[in-house]
Amino acid sequence: MAGGGLGRYAEDELWQEITYLAYHLHWSLDALLALEHGDRIRFLRQVAVLNERSWEGIMNG
Repeated sequence: MAGGGLGRYAEDELWQEITYLAYHLHWSLDALLALEHGDRIRFLRQVAVLNERSWEGIMNG
């Protein structure tokens, strides 16, 4: 995208990340928007790991 601004894809991706974290962590929109990019990505990865472990426990009984 010309100009290097926040493009549509980046905005959609940001909302997907925020929605995922809000769903799992029950944090406010303000708290999630205040996160630095690197911190938000770190939270996303850790929540994903917890979800994966949970599903493995369910599937393996």
